[in-house]
Amino acid sequence: MNTLRVLAAVTAMAGVMQGADIVIQNAKILTVTKGSLEGSILIRDGKIAQVGEKLMIPAGARVVEAAGRYVMPGIIDCHSHIAADAINEGSVSVSSMVGIEDVLNSEDMDIYRALAGGVTTVNVLHGSANAIGGKCSVIKTRWGKSVPELLFQGATPGIKFALGENPKRRGGTPSFGATALRYPATRMGVEDVIREAFTEAKRYQSEWKTYEARKAKDGRALPPRRNLKLEPLVEILEGKRFVHAHCYRADEILMLLRLADEFGFKIRTLQHVLEGYKVANEIKAHGAGASTFSDWWSYKVEAYDAIPYNAALMHKRGVLVSLNSDSAELMRHLNLEAAKVVKYGGLTEDEALAMVTINPAKQLAIDSRVGSIEAGKDADLALFDQHPLSNYSKVVKVFIDGELYFDREADEKARLTNESRKKLLEEKQKKQTPARRPA
Repeated sequence: MNTLRVLAAVTAMAGVMQGADIVIQNAKILTVTKGSLEGSILIRDGKIAQVGEKLMIPAGARVVEAAGRYVMPGIIDCHSHIAADAINEGSVSVSSMVGIEDVLNSEDMDIYRALAGGVTTVNVLHGSANAIGGKCSVIKTRWGKSVPELLFQGATPGIKFALGENPKRRGGTPSFGATALRYPATRMGVEDVIREAFTEAKRYQSEWKTYEARKAKDGRALPPRRNLKLEPLVEILEGKRFVHAHCYRADEILMLLRLADEFGFKIRTLQHVLEGYKVANEIKAHGAGASTFSDWWSYKVEAYDAIPYNAALMHKRGVLVSLNSDSAELMRHLNLEAAKVVKYGGLTEDEALAMVTINPAKQLAIDSRVGSIEAGKDADLALFDQHPLSNYSKVVKVFIDGELYFDREADEKARLTNESRKKLLEEKQKKQTPARRPA
């Protein structure tokens, strides 16, 4: 049993029994959408049953004493690559036939580390080597569970697009595993790839509509040949699959919005979108959301015009904004990334917390279930020892669907246990290893 399996087992033993009512009492509750209060949360059957200043504790309920600590909704990361590996298919420009779900690794340690940072829901994306990349998976960080159990059931499927330096291959040089040059090599070429793909998808959609009409009259009608590359694009055209588009510069953002309008579909989120502040009105008019970094800039040529006020400026223009990690390390402190919009943009604490909770939930169309502390929603909660926007705060416990998945005290005990076992094994190995004879 590896270290994190031991941690999961200890956490489960120290935690709340699944299926029993749970009451988190004497907590400072940050609901995000309905203000803050001091009181209790009743969890029943994996859902938030009640939230209030004074709640009756049901008979047999397990009580979690918050002792004045802070409870907030589980953090949601709208852009991550955890639990997946080798997800940049560099040999083609359109890889919409592949999907993250098929390569998820439920034993990735980053799932547990995300939990330790209060993250409960993650949008796992394909890489950015392709103008049109692979299909995404929304997961809950249910550490210790199987791949099917990680998946957020009912979440609208998505797909990754990418603009700029990555898909155009920096002038056409081989990269991302490719050994030969590949079209496109310019930003104009990236636009052409996307336009051509949707032109083909429109034709494919028309063929199937014609077949369905013929089939209604003649049951012997033969269907068109299936095209696994075009099927996800037809789903986009029909509003059944969301587009999450990696982008940086204002010019390429406008290009994609205009192309989407031309073909009659919507960009659900612009990812990174570091020059979004320049075209915030156009982003809002299209109806796209923006999932950005707090203060990353100048790490490559297309990030030179990034500013730390980007998220706040877009928010003030009416764009639905979230903050993402794109990094297993950064994911562990997204609460502190949210604090930066208070510093740089003068936003309120609720507005800041919304950017890592209810806003990404809305962008992923899962806000009816997660993203805020409200009766009827999934009991995905993070308990902090101090205010989550404080640089000194730490996650104490994390619940997903009312089940305890992370407990700091149990984690620390498990580390001591593992260290003791490690020393015993090392001593045993020394005794069993015969002494070397001098040469």
